[in-house]
Amino acid sequence: MIGGSLGNLVEWYDWFVYASFAIYFADSFFPGDNPTTQLMNTAGIFAVGFLMRPVGGWILGRAADRHGRKSALTLTVTMMSVAALLIAVAPTYGQAGYFGALVLLLARLLQGMSIGGEYAASATYLTEASARNRRGLGSSFQYVSMTCGQLLGLGILITMQHTLTTDQLESWGWRIPFVLGALFAVVVFWLRRRLQETDAFREEAAAGEDGHDDSTRGTLRALWQYRRQAGLVMALTLGGTVAYYTYTTYLTKYLVGSAGMEKTTATLVSFTALTVFAVLQPFAGMLSDRIGRRPLLITFAVGCTVGTYPIMTALGSASSYWSALGLSLLALVIITGYTSINAAVKAELFPTRVRALGVALPYAVANALFGGTAEYVALWFKNSGHETMFFWYVSGCALISLVTYVLMPDTRDAALSRAEADADADRAADRRDSAAAPAEAVR
Repeated sequence: MIGGSLGNLVEWYDWFVYASFAIYFADSFFPGDNPTTQLMNTAGIFAVGFLMRPVGGWILGRAADRHGRKSALTLTVTMMSVAALLIAVAPTYGQAGYFGALVLLLARLLQGMSIGGEYAASATYLTEASARNRRGLGSSFQYVSMTCGQLLGLGILITMQHTLTTDQLESWGWRIPFVLGALFAVVVFWLRRRLQETDAFREEAAAGEDGHDDSTRGTLRALWQYRRQAGLVMALTLGGTVAYYTYTTYLTKYLVGSAGMEKTTATLVSFTALTVFAVLQPFAGMLSDRIGRRPLLITFAVGCTVGTYPIMTALGSASSYWSALGLSLLALVIITGYTSINAAVKAELFPTRVRALGVALPYAVANALFGGTAEYVALWFKNSGHETMFFWYVSGCALISLVTYVLMPDTRDAALSRAEADADADRAADRRDSAAAPAEAVR
């Protein structure tokens, strides 16, 4: 669990640090006098990275189902290291014109492919590696590590804000976190090569060696048999991913651009709120192991549908650190109902032979369409003078997911391996025998 989580932390650090430092390097690649337009350009490249997530989800999800979760996790972190290094050395507009923006674009495409496979491989690995009655808790560490990766980036940003001038940050300081990201990834590569494979995958691989047909394992043809579950993954992801990116990557820009808050104060608000958010994940995961997944998902969707407009409106006029922090925490507590258990829910929908691909591809498609574009849509509404329309957009996405949560079955008791399925069959047989015994005694 620790090995899987640490790797996930570094992957998401590299992914999110782009958004955290965009306010400092936007004008290095996109010259102009309008800061909102510059941020829209960098947000556009941020969104383009999401377009590669379905490709990465397909290729690396297939690799995870056919060759193991461990090999896919090792490959994703290698790709992320190369991408971070590309951003660190990308030339500015003044040095090479728009060639620097092209390098930035290529790096984000590579990062998108990497993270598209990382989400599914880590979600599958953490869920399969957990005890059956603690899968909610185990899978919650995906968002713990994701958030800690973002916190690491914000922590580096805060440190640099207090040690470097704004001019230094904008001229060369923004490159430092990407160099660190490449170095972190090298360390994680070594850690991931030492991970143990999950029992569920080893069991599936052994079945193939014993003569069972595994030619379709991890293929689109196999996934098509579970197209309903794939549709569920997309629908249940829609509201969660839009809300998550709204209150994490976009929050700092919103506090600076709309509330008029200082960059350092807005960054500190995000850092503190995300710290509390990370701590909450395991507790919500444990709660889902007791009461089921659907109650938490429904609570999130109702809260997000009803609460987004008033929370975002209040944040837009927040005048102090404490008021902004309180509102941010309220939003993140609501989102915890989704983030803490979504990895387990998605993994529990599919059998082992297509689990990683089943989680990866539909999730990546939903993220490419809605998660990656959330920041750009928000800035587009702001630039057009209709910023509040974005709040309704977030609420509408949450409402669609709410309908899905109400109609879908609870997945807490799903069997993830043949051993668990056999245990369920044995318990069912014992219950039938117990029920039949009194009737036999009467006869």
